[in-house]
Amino acid sequence: MTDPYRITEAQEAPPGSASHRSGIVRPVLWLLLVVSAAGNMVTSTAGVNVFVGVAFGVATLACGTALIVQHYRQRRK
Repeated sequence: MTDPYRITEAQEAPPGSASHRSGIVRPVLWLLLVVSAAGNMVTSTAGVNVFVGVAFGVATLACGTALIVQHYRQRRK
């Protein structure tokens, strides 16, 4: 008979599964978000070409959007 009050360790997902990939994707997205936001700030203050700043800004928005979408997809499961 199984004990319903027993706390067990969650099984790790196999290396090729979707939950394993989401565990890797999230830190990479956060890293890209921080790097692109820092790049956007540097290019804005340094007076670099506007298109470089826009590219960093778009990358920042894309990473933020991907993190939000991933959060809501994980929440539904």
